[in-house]
Amino acid sequence: MSGQQFGSEDVFTEIPNQSSSVEGVLNLEPNSFMKQLPHRHNKECPPGKKPVGCHWIYTVKYKADGSIERFKARLVAKGYTQTYGIDYTETFALVAKINTVRVLLSLAAKLDWSLQQFDVKNVFLHDELSEEVYMDLPPRCMVLEKQCQKVCKLKKSLYGLKQSPRAWFGKFIKSMRAFGYRQSNSDHTLFLKKQHGKITTLIVYVDDMVVTGNDPKERKALQNYLSREFEMKDLGPLK
Repeated sequence: MSGQQFGSEDVFTEIPNQSSSVEGVLNLEPNSFMKQLPHRHNKECPPGKKPVGCHWIYTVKYKADGSIERFKARLVAKGYTQTYGIDYTETFALVAKINTVRVLLSLAAKLDWSLQQFDVKNVFLHDELSEEVYMDLPPRCMVLEKQCQKVCKLKKSLYGLKQSPRAWFGKFIKSMRAFGYRQSNSDHTLFLKKQHGKITTLIVYVDDMVVTGNDPKERKALQNYLSREFEMKDLGPLK
């Protein structure tokens, strides 16, 4: 499946019988990720703060045969409008080292370990923010527009924010440690668990992860645990 991105929802409405599904996204309930400001601040940020911009990214997802599978609209913050020390501080996005990936694949091939691949949906959403971040009202956000709201305060992280990758990975580390996994010192994207003479490993690359080892029960238990912690998609054996 592949996707094509557009900067306007017009691409959706030009396709028959799809405008209603797009409107459903654009009229989403904002309370899950943004907080309304007090009336005296509803048109501007508090002193010393400035709002981050945002925009929608529209994607048409296609099936392997070329037919349309679904339509997707994602709200993205304009991270380049953020100011260091005001609405973000530390930033990083860890990715797996290529040598670690090669060693893990070699071990799996030599020892006949299965390789299972997973994907985390909406990976940069719903993580806690340690900074106060204010954002311009999302375009077409009908609920707050009716209240003359111009600026909102983010309650959770959002795609495009400079600190979102760090917030996601910090939450993921806590979840893995809580389930008894040790983070590798040589590659922080690698997690290991040894028990009863068996080993299970997980390596993560942003929102994609691969699990392998010689403990099938633990692999299944880890999958079930992560599915409770995050919205996961099982992509099947790694090919």
